[in-house]
Amino acid sequence: MNNNTLVHSLILALGTAVAQAGSTTATETDGPLLQLQHIRNATTKVAYGDTTFLVDPMLAQKDTYPGFEGTYRSELRNPMIELPMPAQAVIEDVDAVIVTHTHLDHWDDAAQALLPKTMPLFVQNDADADTIRAQGFTDVRVIGEHTEFNGITLSRTGGQHGTDQMYAMPPLAELLGEAMGVVLRADNGKTLYFAGDTIWRPEVQHALARYRPDVIVLNTGDARVDGFEGAIIMGKQDTLRALEQAPRATVVAVHMDAVNHAALSREELRGFVQEKGVQDRVLVPADGEVMTF
Repeated sequence: MNNNTLVHSLILALGTAVAQAGSTTATETDGPLLQLQHIRNATTKVAYGDTTFLVDPMLAQKDTYPGFEGTYRSELRNPMIELPMPAQAVIEDVDAVIVTHTHLDHWDDAAQALLPKTMPLFVQNDADADTIRAQGFTDVRVIGEHTEFNGITLSRTGGQHGTDQMYAMPPLAELLGEAMGVVLRADNGKTLYFAGDTIWRPEVQHALARYRPDVIVLNTGDARVDGFEGAIIMGKQDTLRALEQAPRATVVAVHMDAVNHAALSREELRGFVQEKGVQDRVLVPADGEVMTF
């Protein structure tokens, strides 16, 4: 091969490599990037394209609040661990907040004090909207089936924050209340499903079948109420149920180690998913960890 032929071959090879690289990059960036940062407990920061959501902000310092009365380990104070960063850094660059329900471990006094009162807040129903408006927030929106924000569709999903036995007791049913899930979708983007504070229910199965999410965030702390069998949120077995129902999805397991009534730890869940051989599909993030999909 002479020098001219060699040079020509190298130019062709280089051009092919550049074209292939350009094609791969275009494919990867056709849709909006989806990035999750687990903050603590159920608090998650979601960057979806150019829009950043903060989900269920609990921003108080460690030991600020007493334990939840009538629940497992109520003698402990909440939150049980510190934030991985200053609270002000958590709310930085946030465009909107999603509050799945107004229990203290999802919407606390510190979040109410820190967030701008004009921040758009998305909630599950008119009752929660009234509660948050009474706290001084001026842009509170109830999520429906197709609620739009910055080109992203938010859809409310159902569930139940405890067992039927618990909801048969009116005082406890009132305390548990309603708690929604929410699905986020965008054109050519990944579909993200926050199941919220629910046990495994037909409503969850319906959401998985209807929306076919790519990423599922499950609250898997197996939180317990004194005197009752069963939990008020999901546990480790529910990670496997989600994988069975959504075989293409990745599960992100949260709501552990931070509040007194959560009976399942991250360490235990990591051991469980390792034992079941699903550690590549069930992520159990550390506080502050960023995951890109």
